[in-house]
Amino acid sequence: MIKSKSSLAVLLSKLKIFEAPKLRAEQYTTDSEIAAYVLWQAYYLGDINNKTIADLGSGTGILGLGALLLRAKKVFFVESDKGSVQTTKGNLKFLEEKTGIKLAKKTIFLNQDINNFNDKVDTVIQNPPFGTKQKHADKIFLKKAFSLANIIYSFHKIETAGFVIKISQDNGFDITHLWKFDFPIKATYSFHRKRIQRIKVGCWRMKKS
Repeated sequence: MIKSKSSLAVLLSKLKIFEAPKLRAEQYTTDSEIAAYVLWQAYYLGDINNKTIADLGSGTGILGLGALLLRAKKVFFVESDKGSVQTTKGNLKFLEEKTGIKLAKKTIFLNQDINNFNDKVDTVIQNPPFGTKQKHADKIFLKKAFSLANIIYSFHKIETAGFVIKISQDNGFDITHLWKFDFPIKATYSFHRKRIQRIKVGCWRMKKS
């Protein structure tokens, strides 16, 4: 068991990230400090320990792997990009070697579109595309999450707060918490001019009414 938020952040910071991120899929790496903060909050709110979790659009696995380290019963990693799934599997092996905790038996990797995933879970923890390249991509992720779990943790741009509030209400969910971050995005694509760009992002916790 991980003893502190800082030790969780250190472990997550050592995971491999996207080698060749796909722009259309908005593949940006979730910052390890932010991931650790949200996961630690989720743990203390009773949403991870001994719970079945879905990490939708799991990318290289930072959120789901962090949940495993915090004693999730089972984690589904649902990711359409095959290369990202392979990176997540490598990250899982690294964490097992580093911590001595057996995690693989609690893990289910699904290389598929999230729309084809229909298993009911306790909690969804996701950092979906913000919908800047594929319009309404964030809406697709939220609608799927609402159909799977009673508790949702989801990252979105702060400027879309009105949309997040409305879609939550329309689907019978209450927003219980909002954590705000200056989300660092490292220069990844040719059009990026700054080495690190920071955008205003929130993580919303939503609970079925």
